[in-house]
Amino acid sequence: MIYLDQAATSWPKPPGVTDAMKECIEEFGANPGRGGHRLSVRAGQVIDDTRRLAAQLFHAPDPKQVWFYGNATQAINQALLGLLQPGDHVIASSWEHNAVARPLERLRKRGVIDVTWVPPSDRSPIDLTFLKRAIRPETRLIVTTHASNVNGAVLPIEEIGEMAEQHQVRFMVDAAQTAGVLPIDVQAMGIHLLAFPGHKGLLGPQGTGGLIVHPDVKIEPLITGGTGSRSEALEQPEDRPEGFESGTPNTPGIAGLHAALQFVMETGIEEIHRQESRLGDQLVAGLREIEGVTLYRGSSTDHLPVISFRVRGVGPDEMAVILDQHYGIAVRAGLHCAAVAHQTLGTLDGGTVRISPGYFNTEEDVQALISAVQEVSAACAAM
Repeated sequence: MIYLDQAATSWPKPPGVTDAMKECIEEFGANPGRGGHRLSVRAGQVIDDTRRLAAQLFHAPDPKQVWFYGNATQAINQALLGLLQPGDHVIASSWEHNAVARPLERLRKRGVIDVTWVPPSDRSPIDLTFLKRAIRPETRLIVTTHASNVNGAVLPIEEIGEMAEQHQVRFMVDAAQTAGVLPIDVQAMGIHLLAFPGHKGLLGPQGTGGLIVHPDVKIEPLITGGTGSRSEALEQPEDRPEGFESGTPNTPGIAGLHAALQFVMETGIEEIHRQESRLGDQLVAGLREIEGVTLYRGSSTDHLPVISFRVRGVGPDEMAVILDQHYGIAVRAGLHCAAVAHQTLGTLDGGTVRISPGYFNTEEDVQALISAVQEVSAACAAM
């Protein structure tokens, strides 16, 4: 099987990830921070070490700014629902995943917040002039994806961060597609909240993700309960990160994430991005030569290797089934949990076929996909 659905989750995983999870389960599968015995201490150490690695990767000055969750969606909900208050105004890009769009819409429908969606410009996936004009006194937050999960368009988050700082507005970034793929510096980029999954570009296991929160951001925990500290108090502790990580954590998953982070940092994000970009360029060049194929790239000149397309004469869902059953190639079809982005691209009626190679894919994988699409397109044209 050729796996080209890395934008959904990475596979295969780097060497060491499975071993780290297995070691955790077999040798120290205790509850971290909930006991003084050596197994609990060792489990807690793994989590602390992983927190430090994540802080180092994203240039957070204090590991306590890194809070672990089951995925980026949980982290995003913690950020949005824990931060926003009645009367707040939020500005978002028109490329947001449902992980951002749905919490915002939930708050908007309840009359809690007002939301402005910023369209793309002719030269950028986000119109910065429109964005600047949308800021008003009650604007509490600007939230953007770092890169679209539909067509890979990379947003200029450094410029957005500067604008947010100038207007004293909090800036949140959904790094679901870029964590582990593009360099991210939360300090230099002016990011107050950064949500990331552990299982995509960071190459860790599913069930892992995190939120990096600037210490000046006032935020309420979305889930309250046991924290392993201050157990005598009925009130939720305000300590960070403990007060925002109630319940037993996914220690085996975090152990796997630790191994994955080590791999990413030893390999180098620049090298990972270089390899993936080569495959993406090969894909785009090959698909553009096929008659009957429409690529949906948008106005951005900066893209991740996340490519959406349609083939004349065959729907996206059918195309994905053909690639799977007849060619042994795994891709993703439909709306990719990103209706706002597909509305922006004009593909809301059925979505697209999405191809997303990763670090462990090869040029041969990409050529197999191109050849398969060419055969299907030619067959449709002959009908």
